[in-house]
Amino acid sequence: MKAMSYIGAHRNLAFLQHFLGGLRWRSSYRSIPLLTAAPYRPLMDEQITIKGCFLPPHCPVTLCAQTQNEDGHLWKSFAHYNTNAEGTVNLARDCSVGGSYLGCEPMGLFWGLQPDPAALDILSMRKKNVETPSVILVSVLEGHVTPSEGHGNELATITIERWYMAPGVRRIKVCQNGIKATLFLPPGPGPFPAMLDLWGLGRQLVETRSALLASRGYASLSLSYLGCNNSHRLENRICVDHSYFQSAFQLLQNYDQVCADRVGIIGLSFGGYLTLRTAIETAVKPSCLICVSGPAGCMMKVIDADGRTELFESDQRHWSYDDQGCVRFRESTLPVNLCPEGRVKIEHLACPLLYITGEDDQIIASKDSANLFKETLKVAGKSHLFTHWSYPGAGHVIEPPYTPHSRASLWSRNPVKIVALYGGYFAPHAVAQEDAWKKILEFMEINLRQ
Repeated sequence: MKAMSYIGAHRNLAFLQHFLGGLRWRSSYRSIPLLTAAPYRPLMDEQITIKGCFLPPHCPVTLCAQTQNEDGHLWKSFAHYNTNAEGTVNLARDCSVGGSYLGCEPMGLFWGLQPDPAALDILSMRKKNVETPSVILVSVLEGHVTPSEGHGNELATITIERWYMAPGVRRIKVCQNGIKATLFLPPGPGPFPAMLDLWGLGRQLVETRSALLASRGYASLSLSYLGCNNSHRLENRICVDHSYFQSAFQLLQNYDQVCADRVGIIGLSFGGYLTLRTAIETAVKPSCLICVSGPAGCMMKVIDADGRTELFESDQRHWSYDDQGCVRFRESTLPVNLCPEGRVKIEHLACPLLYITGEDDQIIASKDSANLFKETLKVAGKSHLFTHWSYPGAGHVIEPPYTPHSRASLWSRNPVKIVALYGGYFAPHAVAQEDAWKKILEFMEINLRQ
């Protein structure tokens, strides 16, 4: 009798296990929709694979992204996809059929972010505090919808953190001998190859590129140079002389964590001009130079032999405007319109130069400058020092990849509001930023590490 009870209990247990197994199978079959992102906490220049699972099969869905910049403004993007027979969508494999971008664009939700139409005066999406992440909320909605016109049924969400600073990167404020800068050091004791980092006429110190370079193993000093040393007001004029940039370069060399004989200079826009001027007209000897969207000379009137200038806005003879009233500065920077005393003497170049241009740049005549440099260096027998990459459809501000692009944005408010046309179209500009960053890192590897 006891044996029969044992067998019966065993059979009941087997039946229960079979029943529960069936429930588990059916539960997994009906699992709630799920979004995943890998890596979950990437660097800004790392590609992210976003996948949606357990979605309705062969159905339209909308992927949305939104983030808030440090001024509190919302930036959004969206794209339409169709799930496969398994109810999955993979942004690294599948094509968007509508929305902020088209085609297979694994990072389209990120570079496609655009400001809320109500926020007309946004300068840019550029990060000010690089010690905190950019936080992006990604969601998947039922159907092909336009989020601004009303939400579809939200199926799943995920929050992604993107960082400029890798774990262990050190950020050090520098205020020494009149030099104002921020130093970024990679993890570890060093010594490291290094870059002096110069940005354009933006009235603020930009640290994003330096932070990312340190995350890739390079010490980097992001240098402030606008305005006067005795004033907290930043203006679009150069009030420091050649020695300021020479001293900053030498300061970077003197850090114990830096390889003094493996230091280069990188500059964007007017910072590109300063990169060349510092290398050619001072006593520093950089290992390499990188110019992104730079002019062939100074577009402001140079008022003394040390390179100080007038305000950029003081000469508007060559400014032009589009139908929306956005100003183009490009003609002001054509080599023929530059002051002779402010032109770069590129024939004196003594180290490798990487020159990157966008062919729809409306701020700087950068491609014209590149062509002039190419011809001048050819005559000087220095063609081997010059590498030029030009990108169709790209605009002026070619930054590290997977960041939003603004074709036009606020230049200044005072004394009058000026909106500048930077140029560039979203998809081609995104391609340029991704490829140019690879070229920059490859160039630095060859000239600073090997």
